[in-house]
Amino acid sequence: MGIVDRIEIFPVKSLDGCQVDRARVTSGGALAFDRRWTLVDERGNFVNAKRYAQIHAIRSDFDLTELAITLSAPQMPNGRFEIDDPALAAWFSKYFDRPIQIQSNITSGFPDDTAASGPTIISTATLTEIASWYPHLATTEIRRRLRTNIEIAGVPAFWEDQLFSNNPSDFLIGAVSFRGMNPCQRCIVPTRNAISGSIDPGFQKIFSEQRAVTLPAEIDRSRFNHFYRVAVNTRIPASSGEKMLHIGDSIRFLLA
Repeated sequence: MGIVDRIEIFPVKSLDGCQVDRARVTSGGALAFDRRWTLVDERGNFVNAKRYAQIHAIRSDFDLTELAITLSAPQMPNGRFEIDDPALAAWFSKYFDRPIQIQSNITSGFPDDTAASGPTIISTATLTEIASWYPHLATTEIRRRLRTNIEIAGVPAFWEDQLFSNNPSDFLIGAVSFRGMNPCQRCIVPTRNAISGSIDPGFQKIFSEQRAVTLPAEIDRSRFNHFYRVAVNTRIPASSGEKMLHIGDSIRFLLA
């Protein structure tokens, strides 16, 4: 069975991630600090990478102890801000040229899939396999584009597909209970360079074609209404709230 080789959280939705050695599960079934904050515009809409390609050019470094963030971006002054400092929202407002506010959800964060709001899971071998489909892209770039939380080592490419299998699957990572819900539907974000935001022509077409032919034979293809899907969306039950995930934790399935 695989082991956890990497844990990455994304404190501010659509900004850079933080690699950590361990992560606490919140009472809402999220990893603590993952997508805990989000930017919103004057209409209350998320200001994220789906809507604003220029967000890719922002570099961010988050201090989880001090709840502070260091930012840089083209034609913007570098700065370090406490997350609740009004100057932080002002920095984003200037960069996006519109009023920006910062919202927080300490319990469940701001996941894309609210029905499967736990951390996303992928194997290192999957990232390496996907990178091989694009001669100009490295595994590190694919990792940045897919923005998954938990990376599993010691297993083959697309091994994680069995974590949702033909129906939701129950499994443990360390002491934390999970339910694998579905293969994660990808959006426009992976088609863009993770640093510049520039589009890779044909990225989605190549991805979908290759995903269709590399889907493990034991996986029910009806779970895929299209093949622009990879990684597993999960749900963590309330009973695992406040438990810890660690690098090196192993995965084991719970028998029905």
